[in-house]
Amino acid sequence: MADTKRSNLTALNGLSLNASLKSNPTKKLVVKNLRKKPMLPDNYQEQTWKKLREAVIAIQTSTAIQYTMEELYQAVENMCNNNLAAALYNNLIELSETHVKKLLLNFTEVTNDKIIFLKKVNHHWSSHCEQMLMIRSIFLFLDRTYVLQNPNVNSIWDMGLNLFRHHIMLNTNVQNRAVDGLLLLIEKERQGDMVDKTLLKSLLRMLSDLKIYQDAFEGKFLQATERLYATEGLRLMLELEVSEYLYHVEKRLNEENERLIHYLDTSTKWSLIHTVEKQLISEHVSSILQKGLEQLLNENRLDDLKLMYSLLTRVKKGLAELCINFNAYIKKYGRTIVIDPEKDKTMVQELLDFKDKMDVIVKKCFQANEKFGNSLKEAFENFVNQRTNKPAELIAKFVDSKLKVGNKESTEEELEKLLDKIMVLFRFIHGKDVFEAFYKKDLAKRLLLGKSASVDAEKSMLSKLKQECGGGFTSKLEGMFKDMEISKDINVAYKQYLAHVKDIQLSVIDMTVNILTMGHWPTYVVTEVAMPNEIIEYQDCFNKFYLAKHNGRKLQWQPTLGHCVLRSQFKQGNKELQVSLFQAMVLLLFNDYNILPFKEIKTATNMEDTELRRTLQSLACGKARVLIKVPKGREIGDNDQFSINNDFCNKLYRIKINQVQMKETNEEQKATEERVYQDRQYQMDAAIVRIMKMRKSLMHNLLISELFNQLKFPAKPADLKKRIESLIDRDYMERDKDNPNQYNYIA
Repeated sequence: MADTKRSNLTALNGLSLNASLKSNPTKKLVVKNLRKKPMLPDNYQEQTWKKLREAVIAIQTSTAIQYTMEELYQAVENMCNNNLAAALYNNLIELSETHVKKLLLNFTEVTNDKIIFLKKVNHHWSSHCEQMLMIRSIFLFLDRTYVLQNPNVNSIWDMGLNLFRHHIMLNTNVQNRAVDGLLLLIEKERQGDMVDKTLLKSLLRMLSDLKIYQDAFEGKFLQATERLYATEGLRLMLELEVSEYLYHVEKRLNEENERLIHYLDTSTKWSLIHTVEKQLISEHVSSILQKGLEQLLNENRLDDLKLMYSLLTRVKKGLAELCINFNAYIKKYGRTIVIDPEKDKTMVQELLDFKDKMDVIVKKCFQANEKFGNSLKEAFENFVNQRTNKPAELIAKFVDSKLKVGNKESTEEELEKLLDKIMVLFRFIHGKDVFEAFYKKDLAKRLLLGKSASVDAEKSMLSKLKQECGGGFTSKLEGMFKDMEISKDINVAYKQYLAHVKDIQLSVIDMTVNILTMGHWPTYVVTEVAMPNEIIEYQDCFNKFYLAKHNGRKLQWQPTLGHCVLRSQFKQGNKELQVSLFQAMVLLLFNDYNILPFKEIKTATNMEDTELRRTLQSLACGKARVLIKVPKGREIGDNDQFSINNDFCNKLYRIKINQVQMKETNEEQKATEERVYQDRQYQMDAAIVRIMKMRKSLMHNLLISELFNQLKFPAKPADLKKRIESLIDRDYMERDKDNPNQYNYIA
């Protein structure tokens, strides 16, 4: 089968070959040059141009063309192919120029209506463009050959633009009237009138196409814009509120941007917007800020402040001025909170609210600008320290109020957030040692009187202080917590001790003792009072127990920190009275006496006079009057007599009688401040000696400068000078014999 196919294929090939041999030889086609070059008819150029000229004039006069477009196109092509392109182009220019010159006569008519004049210009411009497009379509071959081959020759379209520009729009009369008409239309639109934006767009595009937009129009337009907005800015700054003025400026800027979109050339954008910004914003930055910023900040008008920031961002030094005025406002307003003693009760809460408010403004209105954030911090640090020590003291007391039992205003999470905010205020304070002193005193009361609302919250605050100021700042505070933990274990051991010792006969009192390390806790004045026998028995027993375990230690009892719960019987029923140890000492006297005069109570208790009067006042003149005072009155007199109020009644079973030691007296406050003052003197002395020991010899100014860097509280040069003199008197250092401004260390 395969062989058969192969043989057929061979035969077929052979057949083709035979056919080829039988065919006739191929003939060649030869093209020869003409014996004579064809010549155009003698009058071809004149006849053809006449035909083309008639067509162009028909287009210019808007009449019918007698020839077909193909015929005209072919005529142009023939002339170009026969080296007549240059003459054809020149003839076309001459014809077009004649027509444009005639157009100028249409603009010489005097008319006072600028809008009609603009419409006439626009009509002739539009007609000219349409005519040039039709003419170009006829002379397209000329445009694509002769024009392209000659760089110095303008395209037919450009030639038409040049003629219109030179003969029409560069005519001083036509140009001035056209530009004045355009400015009038734009002014009307700016005043709120409806205008023909299509006409504006067409004519302004004409000026751009003719390349005279900048020279003929833009300069005059910008001058008119500047005059308009300069006048408007001055007038509206006097008439409008600042917020209204800002919204007007925003509206004007939006309107000008709309004009750029609809009809103005994009090249005008920067100059136009800059002119508006300069006249409506830059020229009035100081007035805007002085007249309106304080009001907007006071009323917390966030949208208006956001707009103010946005507009001032547009102008040079706008944000810098805003930042300066923002800083000045914070200092001024903050100072009114801090300086006024009548606001002491609400100072910290007002500061927290003010800080929150300013933070929101910086974040939402000032785009969280870092410079404004830093300015806010600087301003707060400045005014918070305008009143020495007081803010630090009040912040410590505020923390105390929030960490005490009975603060039901917030959940744990809210309290944690509040403590974080308080720490922000704490960072601004220079006298952190004042805060520490008052915080330590209040913490001691919370721990000793069981008034701490949450151990977690206490430790959280301690952790924050440690993170902020270091371990040295919180070491004593941590020691206080440690003492309380150890005291719990000691009390458990003491109760076990009492249970196993049978030879001790004590009255049934549940006594808890807190052992305080003297260095950790605030310094308390030792008060000698005549304790009730029941308590003295327990004290002696505890002394024996504790000193047996801790040989060499000394216990010093502090009655001012004690508190008790007394069971009392009244006609209305039994009650439990939650009182201080001093109050308990007074009340226990009435187990043996019905009536006691003031002097006998004083003798029996051996209490300090002022303390006793305050104690009796709380028992006989407060809300819970368990004693009756004769005669009645708020003040305690030397001849007053006291007796138990058997008719005392209260709906509660356990009644808390205001404890005198819970309220800080002026003496306590002064004592705390005095301790801070003494501590500062020790710190100044230590810093001076430390620096001199290292440097050996130092000039006065350098020593003062070094001390400012090392001390963590604000020190006055006069105070430092006193400490230096003190150290010289105590022979730690001496003045140089040759230079009195130099100090030498004495080893």
